[in-house]
Amino acid sequence: MINTPVIVGTIVVYMGICLVLGFIAYRRTSNLADYILGGRSLGSWVTAFSAQASDMSGWLLMGLPGLAYLAGFDAVWLAAGLILGTYLNWKFIAAPLRVRTEQLGDSLTMPDYFERRFDDRSRVLRTITAAFILVFFTFYASSGFVATGRLFESLFGMHYHDAMFWGSIVMLAYTFFGGFLAVSWSDVLQGTLMFFALILVAAIGVGLAGGFGDMIATIEARDPALLDPLLGSGGEALGVIGIASLLAWGLGYPGQPHILARFMAIRSADEMPVARRVAMGWVIVVLLAAVVVGLAGSAIISPPLAGPDTEKVFIQLSTTHLHPVLAGICLSGILAAIMSTASAQLLVASSAFAQDFYKGLFRRDPGRAELLWIGRGAVLAIALLAYVLALNPENKVLDLVAWAWAGFGAAFGPAIVLSLYWPRMTRNGALAGMLVGGLTVILWKQGSGGIFALYEMVPGVVLSALAIWVVSSLNRK
Repeated sequence: MINTPVIVGTIVVYMGICLVLGFIAYRRTSNLADYILGGRSLGSWVTAFSAQASDMSGWLLMGLPGLAYLAGFDAVWLAAGLILGTYLNWKFIAAPLRVRTEQLGDSLTMPDYFERRFDDRSRVLRTITAAFILVFFTFYASSGFVATGRLFESLFGMHYHDAMFWGSIVMLAYTFFGGFLAVSWSDVLQGTLMFFALILVAAIGVGLAGGFGDMIATIEARDPALLDPLLGSGGEALGVIGIASLLAWGLGYPGQPHILARFMAIRSADEMPVARRVAMGWVIVVLLAAVVVGLAGSAIISPPLAGPDTEKVFIQLSTTHLHPVLAGICLSGILAAIMSTASAQLLVASSAFAQDFYKGLFRRDPGRAELLWIGRGAVLAIALLAYVLALNPENKVLDLVAWAWAGFGAAFGPAIVLSLYWPRMTRNGALAGMLVGGLTVILWKQGSGGIFALYEMVPGVVLSALAIWVVSSLNRK
Protein backbone atom coordinates (compact mmCIF):
# COMPACT_ATOMS: atom_id res chain seq x y z
CA MET A 1 0.00 0.00 0.00
CA ILE A 2 1.25 3.48 -0.94
CA ASN A 3 -0.61 5.80 1.36
CA THR A 4 1.44 8.74 2.61
CA PRO A 5 -0.49 11.88 3.59
CA VAL A 6 1.58 14.04 1.21
CA ILE A 7 0.82 11.88 -1.84
CA VAL A 8 -2.86 11.70 -0.96
CA GLY A 9 -2.99 15.45 -0.30
CA THR A 10 -1.42 16.24 -3.67
CA ILE A 11 -3.96 14.09 -5.50
CA VAL A 12 -6.85 15.60 -3.52
CA VAL A 13 -5.72 19.12 -4.53
CA TYR A 14 -5.60 18.06 -8.16
CA MET A 15 -9.06 16.49 -8.00
CA GLY A 16 -10.38 19.66 -6.37
CA ILE A 17 -9.05 21.77 -9.23
CA CYS A 18 -10.87 19.53 -11.71
CA LEU A 19 -14.13 19.97 -9.79
CA VAL A 20 -13.71 23.76 -9.77
CA LEU A 21 -13.22 23.70 -13.54
CA GLY A 22 -16.36 21.63 -13.86
CA PHE A 23 -18.36 24.13 -11.78
CA ILE A 24 -17.14 27.12 -13.82
CA ALA A 25 -18.00 25.34 -17.06
CA TYR A 26 -21.41 24.40 -15.62
CA ARG A 27 -22.21 28.11 -15.25
CA ARG A 28 -21.37 28.64 -18.95
CA THR A 29 -23.29 25.63 -20.29
CA SER A 30 -26.87 26.52 -21.24
CA ASN A 31 -27.77 24.10 -24.05
CA LEU A 32 -26.74 20.82 -25.67
CA ALA A 33 -24.55 22.58 -28.27
CA ASP A 34 -22.49 24.07 -25.44
CA TYR A 35 -22.45 20.73 -23.62
CA ILE A 36 -21.29 18.76 -26.70
CA LEU A 37 -18.90 21.13 -28.53
CA GLY A 38 -18.46 24.14 -26.24
CA GLY A 39 -19.98 26.44 -28.86
CA ARG A 40 -17.02 25.79 -31.24
CA SER A 41 -14.92 28.19 -29.18
CA LEU A 42 -11.61 26.36 -28.60
CA GLY A 43 -8.28 27.98 -29.48
CA SER A 44 -5.43 26.14 -31.19
CA TRP A 45 -3.50 25.24 -28.02
CA VAL A 46 -6.58 24.08 -26.13
CA THR A 47 -7.67 22.03 -29.17
CA ALA A 48 -4.23 20.40 -29.44
CA PHE A 49 -3.98 19.51 -25.76
CA SER A 50 -7.61 18.42 -25.57
CA ALA A 51 -7.36 16.18 -28.65
CA GLN A 52 -4.18 14.48 -27.49
CA ALA A 53 -5.08 14.21 -23.81
CA SER A 54 -8.42 12.64 -24.71
CA ASP A 55 -6.58 10.33 -27.14
CA MET A 56 -3.91 9.10 -24.72
CA SER A 57 -5.89 7.58 -21.88
CA GLY A 58 -4.68 5.66 -18.84
CA TRP A 59 -3.07 3.17 -21.20
CA LEU A 60 -0.34 5.78 -21.92
CA LEU A 61 0.99 5.68 -18.34
CA MET A 62 -0.03 2.11 -17.59
CA GLY A 63 -0.69 -0.02 -20.69
CA LEU A 64 2.18 1.19 -22.90
CA PRO A 65 4.86 1.11 -20.15
CA GLY A 66 3.50 -2.33 -19.24
CA LEU A 67 3.91 -3.49 -22.84
CA ALA A 68 7.49 -2.16 -22.97
CA TYR A 69 8.19 -3.81 -19.59
CA LEU A 70 7.05 -7.20 -20.91
CA ALA A 71 8.06 -7.07 -24.57
CA GLY A 72 10.85 -4.50 -24.69
CA PHE A 73 11.70 -2.67 -27.88
CA ASP A 74 8.84 -4.08 -29.92
CA ALA A 75 6.67 -1.45 -28.17
CA VAL A 76 8.40 1.05 -30.48
CA TRP A 77 6.33 -0.33 -33.39
CA LEU A 78 3.16 0.64 -31.56
CA ALA A 79 4.51 4.12 -30.77
CA ALA A 80 5.59 4.62 -34.40
CA GLY A 81 2.15 3.66 -35.70
CA LEU A 82 0.46 6.08 -33.31
CA ILE A 83 2.79 8.96 -34.19
CA LEU A 84 2.24 8.50 -37.94
CA GLY A 85 -1.51 8.10 -37.49
CA THR A 86 -1.71 11.24 -35.34
CA TYR A 87 0.11 13.31 -37.96
CA LEU A 88 -2.02 12.09 -40.88
CA ASN A 89 -5.20 12.71 -38.89
CA TRP A 90 -4.25 16.31 -38.12
CA LYS A 91 -2.95 16.93 -41.64
CA PHE A 92 -5.77 15.49 -43.75
CA ILE A 93 -8.87 15.12 -41.55
CA ALA A 94 -8.93 17.95 -38.98
CA ALA A 95 -9.49 21.06 -41.11
CA PRO A 96 -11.77 19.50 -43.78
CA LEU A 97 -13.98 17.96 -41.09
CA ARG A 98 -14.22 21.27 -39.21
CA VAL A 99 -15.31 23.07 -42.39
CA ARG A 100 -17.76 20.42 -43.58
CA THR A 101 -19.53 19.94 -40.25
CA GLU A 102 -20.22 23.68 -40.05
CA GLN A 103 -21.39 23.82 -43.66
CA LEU A 104 -23.75 20.87 -43.14
CA GLY A 105 -26.17 22.60 -40.82
CA ASP A 106 -23.65 23.06 -37.99
CA SER A 107 -23.47 19.31 -37.32
CA LEU A 108 -22.65 18.65 -33.66
CA THR A 109 -22.00 14.90 -33.76
CA MET A 110 -20.72 12.27 -36.18
CA PRO A 111 -24.24 10.87 -36.73
CA ASP A 112 -25.35 14.45 -37.52
CA TYR A 113 -22.54 14.77 -40.03
CA PHE A 114 -23.17 11.47 -41.79
CA GLU A 115 -26.92 12.02 -42.02
CA ARG A 116 -26.53 15.48 -43.57
CA ARG A 117 -23.56 14.57 -45.75
CA PHE A 118 -25.63 11.87 -47.49
CA ASP A 119 -29.07 13.49 -47.05
CA ASP A 120 -30.34 10.37 -45.32
CA ARG A 121 -33.95 11.05 -44.41
CA SER A 122 -34.56 7.48 -43.29
CA ARG A 123 -32.41 8.10 -40.20
CA VAL A 124 -30.93 4.62 -40.55
CA LEU A 125 -27.39 5.96 -40.98
CA ARG A 126 -27.75 8.13 -37.88
CA THR A 127 -29.07 5.21 -35.85
CA ILE A 128 -26.34 2.77 -36.89
CA THR A 129 -23.61 5.35 -36.23
CA ALA A 130 -24.98 6.18 -32.78
CA ALA A 131 -25.37 2.48 -31.93
CA PHE A 132 -21.72 1.71 -32.70
CA ILE A 133 -20.66 4.76 -30.68
CA LEU A 134 -22.61 3.57 -27.65
CA VAL A 135 -21.33 -0.02 -27.87
CA PHE A 136 -17.64 0.67 -28.42
CA PHE A 137 -17.46 3.67 -26.08
CA THR A 138 -18.97 1.65 -23.27
CA PHE A 139 -16.08 -0.81 -23.58
CA TYR A 140 -13.56 2.02 -24.08
CA ALA A 141 -14.76 3.87 -21.00
CA SER A 142 -14.52 0.65 -18.99
CA SER A 143 -10.74 0.72 -19.57
CA GLY A 144 -10.69 4.02 -17.69
CA PHE A 145 -12.46 2.45 -14.73
CA VAL A 146 -9.97 -0.43 -14.74
CA ALA A 147 -7.04 2.01 -14.77
CA THR A 148 -8.62 4.03 -11.95
CA GLY A 149 -9.08 0.85 -9.93
CA ARG A 150 -5.43 -0.11 -10.43
CA LEU A 151 -4.27 3.36 -9.32
CA PHE A 152 -6.42 3.61 -6.18
CA GLU A 153 -5.75 -0.03 -5.34
CA SER A 154 -2.03 0.76 -5.21
CA LEU A 155 -2.48 4.12 -3.55
CA PHE A 156 -4.88 3.26 -0.75
CA GLY A 157 -4.57 -0.51 -0.46
CA MET A 158 -8.28 -0.81 -1.21
CA HIS A 159 -10.01 -3.79 -2.70
CA TYR A 160 -10.06 -3.42 -6.50
CA HIS A 161 -13.84 -2.87 -6.68
CA ASP A 162 -13.84 -0.19 -3.97
CA ALA A 163 -10.86 1.53 -5.53
CA MET A 164 -12.53 1.61 -8.94
CA PHE A 165 -15.73 3.05 -7.47
CA TRP A 166 -14.20 5.92 -5.51
CA GLY A 167 -11.66 6.78 -8.18
CA SER A 168 -14.45 7.34 -10.70
CA ILE A 169 -16.54 9.80 -8.68
CA VAL A 170 -14.64 12.99 -9.59
CA MET A 171 -14.43 12.09 -13.28
CA LEU A 172 -18.18 11.60 -13.45
CA ALA A 173 -18.93 14.72 -11.42
CA TYR A 174 -17.08 17.19 -13.59
CA THR A 175 -18.19 15.53 -16.85
CA PHE A 176 -21.82 15.39 -15.69
CA PHE A 177 -22.00 19.06 -14.79
CA GLY A 178 -19.44 20.82 -16.97
CA GLY A 179 -19.67 18.96 -20.25
CA PHE A 180 -17.35 19.76 -23.14
CA LEU A 181 -15.90 22.99 -21.72
CA ALA A 182 -14.96 21.35 -18.42
CA VAL A 183 -13.37 18.42 -20.24
CA SER A 184 -11.48 20.65 -22.68
CA TRP A 185 -10.21 23.12 -20.08
CA SER A 186 -9.08 20.36 -17.76
CA ASP A 187 -7.42 18.61 -20.73
CA VAL A 188 -4.89 21.45 -20.89
CA LEU A 189 -4.00 20.87 -17.24
CA GLN A 190 -4.09 17.10 -17.67
CA GLY A 191 -2.06 17.08 -20.89
CA THR A 192 0.62 19.23 -19.26
CA LEU A 193 0.68 17.00 -16.19
CA MET A 194 0.97 13.81 -18.27
CA PHE A 195 3.81 15.37 -20.32
CA PHE A 196 6.00 16.31 -17.37
CA ALA A 197 5.16 13.24 -15.28
CA LEU A 198 6.31 10.88 -18.04
CA ILE A 199 9.50 12.83 -18.67
CA LEU A 200 10.29 12.92 -14.94
CA VAL A 201 9.69 9.22 -14.30
CA ALA A 202 11.55 8.22 -17.47
CA ALA A 203 14.54 10.34 -16.44
CA ILE A 204 14.48 8.97 -12.88
CA GLY A 205 14.26 5.40 -14.17
CA VAL A 206 17.21 5.83 -16.54
CA GLY A 207 19.22 7.53 -13.77
CA LEU A 208 18.54 4.73 -11.29
CA ALA A 209 19.67 2.21 -13.89
CA GLY A 210 23.02 4.05 -14.14
CA GLY A 211 22.35 5.86 -17.41
CA PHE A 212 20.93 4.73 -20.73
CA GLY A 213 23.93 2.57 -21.60
CA ASP A 214 23.91 0.73 -18.27
CA MET A 215 20.13 0.31 -18.51
CA ILE A 216 20.50 -1.39 -21.88
CA ALA A 217 23.30 -3.59 -20.55
CA THR A 218 21.19 -4.65 -17.55
CA ILE A 219 18.22 -5.50 -19.75
CA GLU A 220 20.46 -7.49 -22.09
CA ALA A 221 21.84 -9.48 -19.17
CA ARG A 222 18.34 -10.30 -17.92
CA ASP A 223 16.65 -10.99 -21.26
CA PRO A 224 18.35 -10.11 -24.59
CA ALA A 225 15.05 -10.62 -26.43
CA LEU A 226 13.75 -7.36 -24.90
CA LEU A 227 16.26 -5.39 -26.99
CA ASP A 228 15.26 -6.97 -30.29
CA PRO A 229 12.33 -5.09 -31.93
CA LEU A 230 11.60 -8.20 -34.01
CA LEU A 231 10.95 -10.37 -30.94
CA GLY A 232 7.90 -10.21 -28.71
CA SER A 233 7.42 -11.10 -25.04
CA GLY A 234 8.79 -14.56 -24.35
CA GLY A 235 11.32 -14.28 -27.17
CA GLU A 236 9.04 -15.43 -29.99
CA ALA A 237 9.41 -13.75 -33.40
CA LEU A 238 6.89 -11.01 -34.09
CA GLY A 239 6.79 -11.74 -37.81
CA VAL A 240 4.87 -9.73 -40.36
CA ILE A 241 1.57 -10.22 -38.54
CA GLY A 242 2.96 -9.00 -35.21
CA ILE A 243 4.62 -5.89 -36.66
CA ALA A 244 1.60 -5.06 -38.83
CA SER A 245 -0.68 -5.42 -35.80
CA LEU A 246 1.35 -2.92 -33.76
CA LEU A 247 1.71 -0.40 -36.60
CA ALA A 248 -1.99 -0.73 -37.43
CA TRP A 249 -2.97 1.21 -34.31
CA GLY A 250 -2.31 4.33 -36.39
CA LEU A 251 -5.09 3.34 -38.80
CA GLY A 252 -7.69 3.99 -36.11
CA TYR A 253 -7.35 7.77 -35.78
CA PRO A 254 -9.82 8.96 -38.46
CA GLY A 255 -12.60 6.98 -36.78
CA GLN A 256 -12.27 8.09 -33.14
CA PRO A 257 -15.31 10.26 -32.27
CA HIS A 258 -13.78 11.77 -29.10
CA ILE A 259 -10.79 13.04 -31.12
CA LEU A 260 -12.83 14.20 -34.11
CA ALA A 261 -15.06 16.20 -31.73
CA ARG A 262 -12.00 18.34 -30.84
CA PHE A 263 -11.41 19.11 -34.51
CA MET A 264 -15.04 20.14 -34.86
CA ALA A 265 -14.85 22.44 -31.82
CA ILE A 266 -11.92 24.67 -32.82
CA ARG A 267 -12.77 28.32 -33.54
CA SER A 268 -11.56 28.20 -37.13
CA ALA A 269 -9.90 25.77 -39.51
CA ASP A 270 -7.18 28.42 -39.98
CA GLU A 271 -5.91 27.60 -36.48
CA MET A 272 -5.29 23.94 -37.32
CA PRO A 273 -1.61 24.23 -38.42
CA VAL A 274 -0.56 25.67 -35.03
CA ALA A 275 -2.64 23.06 -33.22
CA ARG A 276 -1.06 20.29 -35.31
CA ARG A 277 2.49 21.34 -34.46
CA VAL A 278 1.70 21.55 -30.74
CA ALA A 279 -0.04 18.16 -30.82
CA MET A 280 2.78 16.42 -32.68
CA GLY A 281 5.47 17.73 -30.33
CA TRP A 282 3.44 16.53 -27.35
CA VAL A 283 2.62 13.07 -28.69
CA ILE A 284 6.17 12.23 -29.83
CA VAL A 285 7.64 13.08 -26.43
CA VAL A 286 5.05 11.26 -24.31
CA LEU A 287 5.04 8.05 -26.36
CA LEU A 288 8.81 7.72 -26.34
CA ALA A 289 8.95 8.58 -22.63
CA ALA A 290 6.33 5.90 -21.87
CA VAL A 291 8.43 3.26 -23.66
CA VAL A 292 11.53 4.35 -21.71
CA VAL A 293 9.59 4.05 -18.43
CA GLY A 294 8.75 0.44 -19.25
CA LEU A 295 12.34 -0.39 -20.24
CA ALA A 296 13.73 1.27 -17.12
CA GLY A 297 11.28 -0.67 -14.98
CA SER A 298 12.43 -3.96 -16.50
CA ALA A 299 16.01 -3.04 -15.54
CA ILE A 300 15.49 -1.95 -11.94
CA ILE A 301 12.25 -3.37 -10.49
CA SER A 302 12.77 -6.43 -8.32
CA PRO A 303 11.04 -8.77 -7.81
CA PRO A 304 9.60 -8.67 -11.35
CA LEU A 305 5.98 -7.70 -11.91
CA ALA A 306 3.60 -10.27 -13.38
CA GLY A 307 0.11 -10.47 -14.89
CA PRO A 308 -2.04 -7.31 -14.67
CA ASP A 309 0.50 -5.84 -12.23
CA THR A 310 2.90 -5.22 -15.15
CA GLU A 311 0.72 -2.19 -15.90
CA LYS A 312 1.76 -0.71 -12.54
CA VAL A 313 5.39 -0.12 -13.55
CA PHE A 314 4.90 3.69 -13.72
CA ILE A 315 3.21 3.66 -10.30
CA GLN A 316 5.99 1.61 -8.71
CA LEU A 317 8.83 3.73 -10.11
CA SER A 318 7.25 7.03 -9.09
CA THR A 319 6.16 6.04 -5.57
CA THR A 320 9.31 4.12 -4.69
CA HIS A 321 11.93 6.56 -5.94
CA LEU A 322 10.41 10.06 -5.83
CA HIS A 323 9.68 12.56 -3.06
CA PRO A 324 6.02 12.18 -1.96
CA VAL A 325 5.05 15.55 -3.51
CA LEU A 326 6.54 14.56 -6.88
CA ALA A 327 5.06 11.08 -6.55
CA GLY A 328 1.66 12.63 -5.92
CA ILE A 329 2.02 14.80 -9.00
CA CYS A 330 3.00 11.80 -11.11
CA LEU A 331 0.09 9.72 -9.82
CA SER A 332 -2.16 12.68 -10.59
CA GLY A 333 -0.77 12.37 -14.12
CA ILE A 334 -2.25 8.86 -14.32
CA LEU A 335 -5.56 10.15 -13.00
CA ALA A 336 -5.35 12.99 -15.55
CA ALA A 337 -4.85 10.55 -18.41
CA ILE A 338 -7.76 8.41 -17.25
CA MET A 339 -10.12 11.33 -16.66
CA SER A 340 -9.32 13.20 -19.87
CA THR A 341 -10.16 10.25 -22.10
CA ALA A 342 -12.97 8.58 -20.15
CA SER A 343 -14.79 11.89 -19.70
CA ALA A 344 -14.45 12.68 -23.41
CA GLN A 345 -15.79 9.23 -24.29
CA LEU A 346 -18.72 9.50 -21.91
CA LEU A 347 -19.52 12.91 -23.36
CA VAL A 348 -19.56 11.71 -26.98
CA ALA A 349 -21.61 8.65 -26.04
CA SER A 350 -24.12 10.77 -24.14
CA SER A 351 -24.42 13.16 -27.09
CA ALA A 352 -25.10 10.18 -29.37
CA PHE A 353 -27.94 9.14 -27.08
CA ALA A 354 -29.42 12.61 -26.53
CA GLN A 355 -28.96 14.07 -30.01
CA ASP A 356 -29.28 10.97 -32.16
CA PHE A 357 -31.60 8.58 -30.33
CA TYR A 358 -33.73 10.76 -28.07
CA LYS A 359 -34.11 13.80 -30.32
CA GLY A 360 -33.57 11.98 -33.61
CA LEU A 361 -36.00 9.12 -33.08
CA PHE A 362 -38.32 9.73 -30.14
CA ARG A 363 -38.86 13.42 -29.45
CA ARG A 364 -38.19 15.67 -32.41
CA ASP A 365 -38.59 19.02 -30.66
CA PRO A 366 -37.40 18.82 -27.04
CA GLY A 367 -36.67 21.92 -24.99
CA ARG A 368 -33.05 23.05 -24.57
CA ALA A 369 -32.93 22.29 -20.86
CA GLU A 370 -34.66 18.94 -21.39
CA LEU A 371 -32.12 17.82 -24.00
CA LEU A 372 -29.22 19.02 -21.85
CA TRP A 373 -30.38 16.96 -18.87
CA ILE A 374 -31.06 13.93 -21.07
CA GLY A 375 -27.39 14.16 -22.13
CA ARG A 376 -26.27 14.36 -18.52
CA GLY A 377 -28.45 11.42 -17.55
CA ALA A 378 -26.95 9.40 -20.40
CA VAL A 379 -23.47 10.04 -18.96
CA LEU A 380 -24.50 8.30 -15.74
CA ALA A 381 -26.21 5.39 -17.50
CA ILE A 382 -23.29 4.69 -19.84
CA ALA A 383 -20.81 5.04 -16.97
CA LEU A 384 -22.78 2.43 -15.02
CA LEU A 385 -22.56 -0.07 -17.88
CA ALA A 386 -18.83 0.63 -18.29
CA TYR A 387 -18.37 0.13 -14.55
CA VAL A 388 -20.03 -3.29 -14.67
CA LEU A 389 -17.78 -4.35 -17.57
CA ALA A 390 -14.71 -3.28 -15.58
CA LEU A 391 -15.53 -5.32 -12.48
CA ASN A 392 -13.27 -8.20 -13.48
CA PRO A 393 -9.90 -7.48 -11.75
CA GLU A 394 -8.08 -9.54 -14.41
CA ASN A 395 -8.96 -7.01 -17.13
CA LYS A 396 -5.98 -5.29 -18.73
CA VAL A 397 -6.26 -1.65 -19.78
CA LEU A 398 -4.44 -2.14 -23.08
CA ASP A 399 -6.66 -5.07 -24.13
CA LEU A 400 -9.89 -3.11 -23.59
CA VAL A 401 -8.52 -0.05 -25.39
CA ALA A 402 -7.25 -2.14 -28.32
CA TRP A 403 -10.65 -3.67 -29.01
CA ALA A 404 -12.64 -0.42 -28.79
CA TRP A 405 -9.99 1.48 -30.77
CA ALA A 406 -10.22 -1.10 -33.56
CA GLY A 407 -14.01 -0.93 -33.49
CA PHE A 408 -14.11 2.81 -34.07
CA GLY A 409 -11.24 2.78 -36.55
CA ALA A 410 -12.87 0.13 -38.74
CA ALA A 411 -16.49 1.28 -38.43
CA PHE A 412 -15.92 5.00 -38.96
CA GLY A 413 -12.37 5.61 -40.26
CA PRO A 414 -12.84 4.69 -43.95
CA ALA A 415 -16.29 6.33 -43.96
CA ILE A 416 -14.89 9.63 -42.63
CA VAL A 417 -11.91 9.71 -45.01
CA LEU A 418 -13.89 8.81 -48.14
CA SER A 419 -16.81 11.10 -47.25
CA LEU A 420 -14.38 14.03 -47.20
CA TYR A 421 -12.35 13.12 -50.29
CA TRP A 422 -14.57 10.99 -52.59
CA PRO A 423 -17.63 12.85 -53.91
CA ARG A 424 -19.06 9.66 -55.45
CA MET A 425 -19.50 7.97 -52.08
CA THR A 426 -23.16 7.19 -51.39
CA ARG A 427 -25.35 6.77 -48.35
CA ASN A 428 -25.61 3.02 -48.88
CA GLY A 429 -21.85 2.84 -49.29
CA ALA A 430 -21.37 4.60 -45.93
CA LEU A 431 -23.87 2.25 -44.27
CA ALA A 432 -22.19 -0.84 -45.75
CA GLY A 433 -18.74 0.37 -44.68
CA MET A 434 -19.81 0.95 -41.08
CA LEU A 435 -21.59 -2.38 -40.75
CA VAL A 436 -18.83 -4.40 -42.41
CA GLY A 437 -16.04 -2.64 -40.47
CA GLY A 438 -17.72 -2.82 -37.07
CA LEU A 439 -18.92 -6.41 -37.42
CA THR A 440 -15.54 -7.57 -38.75
CA VAL A 441 -13.86 -6.31 -35.57
CA ILE A 442 -16.44 -8.02 -33.37
CA LEU A 443 -16.27 -11.35 -35.22
CA TRP A 444 -12.51 -11.36 -35.87
CA LYS A 445 -11.88 -11.11 -32.14
CA GLN A 446 -13.62 -14.47 -31.66
CA GLY A 447 -10.99 -16.32 -33.75
CA SER A 448 -7.68 -17.59 -32.44
CA GLY A 449 -4.29 -18.40 -33.94
CA GLY A 450 -3.07 -18.15 -37.51
CA ILE A 451 -4.39 -15.20 -39.47
CA PHE A 452 -6.65 -14.29 -36.51
CA ALA A 453 -3.52 -13.21 -34.62
CA LEU A 454 -3.56 -10.14 -36.86
CA TYR A 455 -4.96 -7.10 -35.04
CA GLU A 456 -8.64 -6.86 -35.98
CA MET A 457 -8.14 -3.24 -37.05
CA VAL A 458 -6.44 -4.35 -40.28
CA PRO A 459 -9.15 -6.59 -41.76
CA GLY A 460 -11.81 -4.23 -40.40
CA VAL A 461 -10.43 -1.15 -42.16
CA VAL A 462 -9.66 -2.99 -45.41
CA LEU A 463 -13.07 -4.65 -45.68
CA SER A 464 -14.87 -1.46 -44.64
CA ALA A 465 -13.14 0.58 -47.37
CA LEU A 466 -13.82 -2.17 -49.91
CA ALA A 467 -17.52 -2.30 -48.96
CA ILE A 468 -17.85 1.48 -49.36
CA TRP A 469 -16.23 1.40 -52.80
CA VAL A 470 -18.23 -1.59 -54.09
CA VAL A 471 -21.65 -0.48 -52.82
CA SER A 472 -21.13 3.18 -53.83
CA SER A 473 -20.04 2.11 -57.33
CA LEU A 474 -23.09 -0.15 -57.71
CA ASN A 475 -25.37 2.66 -56.48
CA ARG A 476 -23.96 5.02 -59.09
CA LYS A 477 -24.44 2.51 -61.88
